[in-house]
Amino acid sequence: MYLSLWPGKPYPLGAKWDGKGTNFALFSENATGVELCLFDKRGNETRLELQEVTNFVWHGYVPSVGPGMRYGFRVSGPFEPENGHRFNNNKLLIDPYAKALDGNIGFAEEIFGYRWSDPKEDLGFSELDSAPYMPKAVIVDETFDWEGDELLRLPWHETVIYEAHVRGFTKLHPEIPKKQRGTYAGLTHPAAISHLQSLGITAVELMPIHHFLAHPGHLVAEGLTNYWGYDSLAYLAPHQDYCSSNKLGGQVKEFKEMVKALHKAGMEVILDVVYNHTGEGNHMGPTLTLRGIDNASYYRGVEGDERYYMDYTGCGNSLNVRHPQVLKLIMDSLRYWVLEMHVDGFRFDLASALARELHEVDRLAAFFDIIHQDPVLADVKLIAEPWDVGEGGYQVGGFPLLWSEWNGKYRDTVRDFWRGEDSRLAEFAYRFTGSSDLYKTNGRSPHASVNFITAHDGFTLMDLVSYNEKHNEANGEGNRDGDDHNRSWNCGIEGETDDPEILKLRAQQRRNFLVTMMLSQGVPMLVSGDEMGRSQQGSNNAYCQDNEISWLDWDLQEENQTLLDFNRQLIDFRRQHPVFHRRKWFMGRDIHGSGVKDIGWFNPDGEPMHEEQWNNGFAKAIGVLLNGEEIATTGNRGERIIDDNFLLLFSAHYETIEFTLPLKLQAWEWVVIIDTTKPRFVRRGRRYVSDKPIPVEGRSVMVLQRIGRVSGEDED
Repeated sequence: MYLSLWPGKPYPLGAKWDGKGTNFALFSENATGVELCLFDKRGNETRLELQEVTNFVWHGYVPSVGPGMRYGFRVSGPFEPENGHRFNNNKLLIDPYAKALDGNIGFAEEIFGYRWSDPKEDLGFSELDSAPYMPKAVIVDETFDWEGDELLRLPWHETVIYEAHVRGFTKLHPEIPKKQRGTYAGLTHPAAISHLQSLGITAVELMPIHHFLAHPGHLVAEGLTNYWGYDSLAYLAPHQDYCSSNKLGGQVKEFKEMVKALHKAGMEVILDVVYNHTGEGNHMGPTLTLRGIDNASYYRGVEGDERYYMDYTGCGNSLNVRHPQVLKLIMDSLRYWVLEMHVDGFRFDLASALARELHEVDRLAAFFDIIHQDPVLADVKLIAEPWDVGEGGYQVGGFPLLWSEWNGKYRDTVRDFWRGEDSRLAEFAYRFTGSSDLYKTNGRSPHASVNFITAHDGFTLMDLVSYNEKHNEANGEGNRDGDDHNRSWNCGIEGETDDPEILKLRAQQRRNFLVTMMLSQGVPMLVSGDEMGRSQQGSNNAYCQDNEISWLDWDLQEENQTLLDFNRQLIDFRRQHPVFHRRKWFMGRDIHGSGVKDIGWFNPDGEPMHEEQWNNGFAKAIGVLLNGEEIATTGNRGERIIDDNFLLLFSAHYETIEFTLPLKLQAWEWVVIIDTTKPRFVRRGRRYVSDKPIPVEGRSVMVLQRIGRVSGEDED
């Protein structure tokens, strides 16, 4: 086909349709030539050489080309891997600013910049054309009727996060039409939204939806796929496989419809984003996008031997966040998802890798400075996974203002406590109250701590109490993959069992974890399926299992339904009582003159905890008073916030422990609301007054509520 080419503009990057034609712009600092490649409906390719270069941006305008047209780039330049340059004009490249892609990578020798048969390995130059095996970028019409939709901006302290996989969440849902299952549309279905609303979720955190490498070679050979999606290829494009529509670029509209529907239901949308590396892998990986556009600019090479990549991620490469254009790509992507797609926030995978200015992790790295100053991003939810695999990469508590963090120390401490591992009660107390030791000194609030027991990576909650060892045999790696240190306990038998005592204990342990997490200060994160007992059969690394191992099973047995009902009650209980989700830290003192502090810690004898008990590794029981009359912060209109008083009794000991009410609390009557030995909330719980002992069964939590000064006999 004949197409004319005008000079166009260097901004914006990517493909921008103006109603009459499309402007194309691509950054490459070291290229010697760039060709725009347009593909008709039959797949025929037309190449247009971009002649205009402004500030290393190659650009051109093609009149009459608009939405639905597919395109890519071919970039020429030196092929000098030892110097960090891997240009190869034979490779069709994905536009880093593509808004949608059509198709997936076809695994074949053609997509590599070198010949597999070449004895020089990646130093050899391949003349094979990759276009037939490459997805094509799609020009999209970005107009959309949002019907007044805006970001919800729900308060952090009221947030309850639900980590979910777009495909796995609805793939087996019987009430959702088959065509919509496992798609953005599936998440908008009333059955899906009803489940989330009934659970009390306020934010859905979606695992990666940036278009990613779905079929890497090592998985293709095993008949597996990249299910989790942590290998991004296009940071502005929703993954096509999650779209129910066959229309070119239809994933953009369908994603927006999903966000709009979730917003109408009162839930925010948080994206799990992977800006630390791409799916192009190490020096032996394929040439798909940034490697062929300008490898030396976009990736961190090993200083002195640029053939190889710095790998802080364990995925083969690390983006060169020190380069202004890489920072711009990340920032443009983030702003696009907020302004154009109405996303409410982001969870940054291996966020420490983004902070590496040189080698060390720098909490004041340019990336964080820019975020802090950006008027769009400074007002959305920002969550860091505060570690990477490089030296010094574990940075829990080390991120700056505006950031919340996946609190790995919370996860480890709570797991150790409930499996009976010797540990300090002081550590447990810090985690339960929001981890002030990690976040208070740099001005952050309790919501800086995203509290989680499980995440997509690792055991599910069911498996955490059912397996001592990982069981990743289905991944085809000889069970060598996945973490070997899970801090799990199988309650006496490995894996599935029909032993009623083991099953009872496992159910009780699940409730222990859930109650601890939901009543801790900070932001709780529940993993999709944990609310109803999902198991991965002991797999703690189901990244490649796009099947029943990972998908939610909606055919609930009685035990699963009971657990789901318990979770609904628990989250609603948290929502009703602000004492469990305070905006500010506990003061540890009497604020309004009631004579009782805002928080108190007691040993089973009813006496205040003393230093030796705080640091005794074998101590397994503690009582916590939360005084709802002593909340220091006010409501949105300056009104005083007053809540009930609660006494939480934790015992990880294997036998029953009798607690005594502290002397100051003996004049009040207390009623049991939650007892994790029971599968449901207690409707007419036992009442306690004066110094009568409160028996707490082994490995359980009891939550009591103060109901007033009442005398007389205790009731069942």
